[in-house]
Amino acid sequence: MDSKPFGPTSIGVDITFPSAASVYGIPEHASSHALKATDGSESAAYNVPYRLYNLDVFEYELDNPMALYGSIPFLLAHSPRMGVSNSGATVGVFWNNPTETYVDIKKNMRSTGVGISSRWISESGAFDLFLVPGPSPKATVSQFTQVVGTQSLPPLFALGYHQCRWNYKDEADVYGVDSKFEEHAFPYDVLWLDIEHTDGKRYFTWDSNLFPNPVAMQEKLASRGHKMVTIIDPHMKRDGNWKFHQDATSRGLYIKNKDGSDYDGWCWPGSSSYLDFTNKNTREFWADNFAYDKYIGSTPSLYTWNDMNEPSVFNGPEVSMHKDAKSIDGVEHREWHNLYGLYQMMATAEGQVRRTPDKNSRSFVLSRAFYAGTQRYGAIWTGDNAAKWEHLQIASPMLLTIGVAGLTFSGADVGGFFQNPTTELMIRWYQAGSWQPFFRAHAHIDTARREPWLFGDDVLTSLRDIVRNRYTYLPLWYTIFYVANQTGVPTMRPLWMEFPSDASVLNTDDEWMVGDSILIKPVTAPGQTSATVYFPGTNTVWYDIDTYGKYESGATRSVAAPLNKVPAFQKGGVIVPRQMRPRRSSALMRDDPYTLIVTLNKDKAASGQVYLDDGITFDYMRKGSYRLRSFEYSGSGAVHTLRSSSAGGNKNFAPTNVVERIVIAGVGKEPKSVTATVDASGNNKSVSFTYDASTDVLTVRKPDVKIAYDWSIQLSF
Repeated sequence: MDSKPFGPTSIGVDITFPSAASVYGIPEHASSHALKATDGSESAAYNVPYRLYNLDVFEYELDNPMALYGSIPFLLAHSPRMGVSNSGATVGVFWNNPTETYVDIKKNMRSTGVGISSRWISESGAFDLFLVPGPSPKATVSQFTQVVGTQSLPPLFALGYHQCRWNYKDEADVYGVDSKFEEHAFPYDVLWLDIEHTDGKRYFTWDSNLFPNPVAMQEKLASRGHKMVTIIDPHMKRDGNWKFHQDATSRGLYIKNKDGSDYDGWCWPGSSSYLDFTNKNTREFWADNFAYDKYIGSTPSLYTWNDMNEPSVFNGPEVSMHKDAKSIDGVEHREWHNLYGLYQMMATAEGQVRRTPDKNSRSFVLSRAFYAGTQRYGAIWTGDNAAKWEHLQIASPMLLTIGVAGLTFSGADVGGFFQNPTTELMIRWYQAGSWQPFFRAHAHIDTARREPWLFGDDVLTSLRDIVRNRYTYLPLWYTIFYVANQTGVPTMRPLWMEFPSDASVLNTDDEWMVGDSILIKPVTAPGQTSATVYFPGTNTVWYDIDTYGKYESGATRSVAAPLNKVPAFQKGGVIVPRQMRPRRSSALMRDDPYTLIVTLNKDKAASGQVYLDDGITFDYMRKGSYRLRSFEYSGSGAVHTLRSSSAGGNKNFAPTNVVERIVIAGVGKEPKSVTATVDASGNNKSVSFTYDASTDVLTVRKPDVKIAYDWSIQLSF
């Protein structure tokens, strides 16, 4: 089917990492986080290379190097035995080529058992290779994202819980689901609508019979702090009576066949034209269509889901577009295939910003297809998974791999898209998903309804507790997303990134770190009531986040994991901000007080940060209207001190949230007194506290200090 008018145009390069023990990256594949050998040798796991070619893959296979929805041709090589002070060393390569690409991996290039070679083969394109020197894991990712861009700072609501299925049928269905969340005091932030909400699969429209009053519907949800997302795909119904299609056709904004006529492919609306998002004029046209007077029925609380943007063409080769189709500028599709979804997402994000008069509201866009730099525009998910334990297991290595390639705002459909999960699988998937960056439950149109209250009271209670716990950690998530925005370092991190000299974690992808603070080991197999956890680090202590039970580093332990518990441990030496009041959305938490969880290391010290802004606008960037607070705990001598100081921001943003509680684990003994000092006044205040000797946990109550200002707490022994 491919005419190949220019004949062979392939290019390639071989890159060897002589001292590497493991290599990572080149997502997206349903495979392990540490890349496997593909050279077909006796010891190789695969006999074909990893493929990078964005495709709509129905019920994708696991443990396979086959191409999936997204492609980022960035590879990291790591060794725990190189570098200064035994800290390990990492380097990276970015093969900036959006054409169909294969990457072959060969291991054990040296007699010492280390050394890995990679062979990059692309169908076409220019030779554009970036060498990323590191030498630390975080420095490598940071340097790469200096080239392609860092993660955009999402609006706060996007880090909450998202409820989705294909499809909520009509306005009555939407109101019913929303009222049930309210009735059961179950927090959520976003309700999603799939393709059936449109008028005959015409995007930017509503079915007037099913959704006659979309503005009132969105405003009703918004009154309780909830948002809505509608799906808008890149294929446009070839309907001569539809103004959008008329305008796009008359302006010549569609992808062309090789003969210059408009490309005609089959997708959800039937016969469809595909907008050429590689063209700036098309992106401008698309962005303009998000204006409230063009996207009739949209409001400021409506956001966007870009699906099927690999692009998916049901009657095309490999369910995609013919490679000899052409852009408006006459460039063949093969040259920019893997960029298509990124360019649609870019235009969508711009449209959401442009629709407001002051252009000062952050966008939220979810895309299925992606390429290097997609993180500048929003989030992605891992596509059409299934309600199987194996798909729950593969989610974490897939997300870790996508994260180290710079795109940290990612998640997997909680519960599985296809088929019907058991209640045990639902609970375990919610537990894992609540500790991953993008937290959305989603289901296929042919599955049984699975809203949290449909599984009985016990399951409802478990799921509500899981989601409420996610909301208590939103201050932590928002802070580490700010770090990702500033540095490129992912929010969900593989253990080797935080503990680069520990050779035992090179292949670990069933545990991960949330920032540098919390270790997660979800249960991903049926019938388990315990979990085997490796506690990384040197001379490090770990604290169970629920009981504050202590675990020493460098050891593997079996820990209790009944159905109502996910094993999660806060590292000694960190301070984590939380908001503990149960609310029904993140918007309702805006003025809530904070709790600081201080887990001390063996030197009786800890540190942490919290990032604060208005959660929705660009004022943090344009006006410096934010607060970044630094917390330091020092435990030497007879007086221990916890101090809050400024690490960035200015007085343009002045939140009044108080710290209502400080929990300090590992303090060693009960203090004689606790006092608080507000540095601006210099006044000391005696503060009440309790000490639990059985857990070695001190709780300081109502210190009467504000989260965004300078203060100190003194413990006298």
